Amino acid sequence: MTLQFGLTQQAPEAAITPCVVVGVYEDRVPSAAATRVDQASGGALARLIESGDLSGKLGTSHLLFALPGVKAARVLVVGLGEQKKFDALRFQRACNEAARVLKGLPLAEAVSYLTELEVPGRDAAWKVRTAALASDAQAYRYTATFKPKDKPKTPEFSTLHFAAPESAAPALAAAGAIAEGVRFARELGNLPPNICTPAYLAAQAQKLAHEHAGVRCEILEEAELRKLGMGALLGVAQGSANPPKLIVLEWRGAAAGEKPYALVGKGITFDTGGISIKPSAGMEEMKFDMCGAAGVLGAFLAAVQLKLKLNLVCVAPAVENMPGGKAQRPSDVVTTMSGQTVEVLNTDAEGRLILCDALTYVQKYTPQAIIDVATLTGACVIALGKHATGLMSKDDALAAELLAAGEATLDRAWRLPLWDDYQSQLETGYADIANIGGKYAGAITAGCFLARFTEGYRWAHLDIAGTAWEEGRKGSATGRPVPLLVQYLMDRAEG
Repeated sequence: MTLQFGLTQQAPEAAITPCVVVGVYEDRVPSAAATRVDQASGGALARLIESGDLSGKLGTSHLLFALPGVKAARVLVVGLGEQKKFDALRFQRACNEAARVLKGLPLAEAVSYLTELEVPGRDAAWKVRTAALASDAQAYRYTATFKPKDKPKTPEFSTLHFAAPESAAPALAAAGAIAEGVRFARELGNLPPNICTPAYLAAQAQKLAHEHAGVRCEILEEAELRKLGMGALLGVAQGSANPPKLIVLEWRGAAAGEKPYALVGKGITFDTGGISIKPSAGMEEMKFDMCGAAGVLGAFLAAVQLKLKLNLVCVAPAVENMPGGKAQRPSDVVTTMSGQTVEVLNTDAEGRLILCDALTYVQKYTPQAIIDVATLTGACVIALGKHATGLMSKDDALAAELLAAGEATLDRAWRLPLWDDYQSQLETGYADIANIGGKYAGAITAGCFLARFTEGYRWAHLDIAGTAWEEGRKGSATGRPVPLLVQYLMDRAEG
C-alpha cells in the first residue's frame, strides 16, 4: 500500500475524519492535542489516565470510540514514554506505532497530531518528513508472490494527514520521493531469487530509465565485461546459469561538465557461498545479498523524483554466486579490471570481488565522491548489531557528511577505522592481494580490500549486512540506507 500524505491545521476535536491520533506521556502528561480532545470530551482521557488504562508507555496505544464533543469517529492515543526523555528516536517509534494500528483498522484516512509534539533540535519540516517515512514503512506490504486476494469489503488505510504549517509542504514532497525509493528497494530485496535474478534487476533499471526523463541506462553483458577485464566479477559469476550484468544509470541534474556523485551497490541476487558453501540454516536469507544494489537503485530513483540539481551515476554489478561445476575454487587467482590480481581464499567473500571491478569501472566518470553499499560481512553485524550501518572511509569530511545524513534521517551509521595497519592481513604469496584477511576485524579488512581499488578518489564504504533486512521467516528488507543516501545527495545539491 502506497500512502498519500497531506497537511491540516484543523483542531483535533473538530477534525472530521475516521480517526485522530494524539499522544500521552508516561508521566500522565497529555500532549497539547490530547489536552484539547480531553477538554472537548469532558475529561474522558484524564479518567483513563487516572485509572491506568492509558499508561503512556512508549510503544503502547489505546483506541477510543465516539468520544462526546469530538467529531472524529475514533481517537488513537499513542504512548510517548517519559517526557524528559522524548527525542527524535522516540518520536519515530511513536509514529511507527500509530501507523501500525491505523493500517489494521477499517478506515481510509486519519489525521495525526504527533507532528505537533516538541522534539528537541528538530523543526516542523523534519517532524513531517520523519512521520511520513515511518508511516509509509509501516504501510508497506509484500504481496508479489501471494495468491491475489478478493477486494476487501472494508476501506483500506490510504491517506494520512499531519497537523503542521503549510511551510512543511516541501518536506512532505521530499518524504514522498524518499518513500518511493525505499519501497522500490524493499520490493527488490523481498522478491525471491528465482524472480529477482541479475536479468530482472537489469530490467527494473531499464524500466526506471524509461519512465523518467533525464535518465540514461546501460546494461553491460558478459562479453563486454570480459573485454573490460573484469576477471573478479566474472569469477564469481562463472558457477551460475544466470549470466552477470553490470547496471549503469545516469542522471543529469546539473551542467554536463559537472563531475557526478557515484553510488555503487553489491547485487548478489543469491549467495550460496559458492564452493565455500554456507550452512543450510538461514541460507534462504541470502536473497537479501543484493540489498546494496537495491539500496543504490532506490536512492537513485528518489534523487530523480526530487530532480536534484546534481549529476549522479549509479553502478550495480548483478551476479549470482553458485557452486556449479564451473564455479571458481578456493586458491584461484583472478585479474581485476584494475590489473591487480586476487587470490580467492574463500568463495563466500564474493561481494568485494564484484565491487572492486565496479569501483574501477565507475572511475571513468571521474566522480566527486564514490559511495559503495554492500551486505558485505557478518563481522559488521557482530560489531554493530542490527541498528547501525558500518561506515569506512579515509576521507574525514566525506565520513562526517554521511554520518550527519544518517543522524538527520535516523538511518544511522557508525564509523570503523580503515587504518593501513590492517592491510597486512590481506597479504598472500600468490597474488597482489587475498580476498579475506583472516579471523580478526573482518569488516575492516573487507573495507581495506576495497580501498585498494579507490586510491585517489573520495570514497566511502557502507556495510549494511546488519541493517538491510530483519531476520526471521517473516523478516523483510528495510530499504536502508536509502534515506541516508538521499539526505547526503540533497545536502550536496543544496550546497
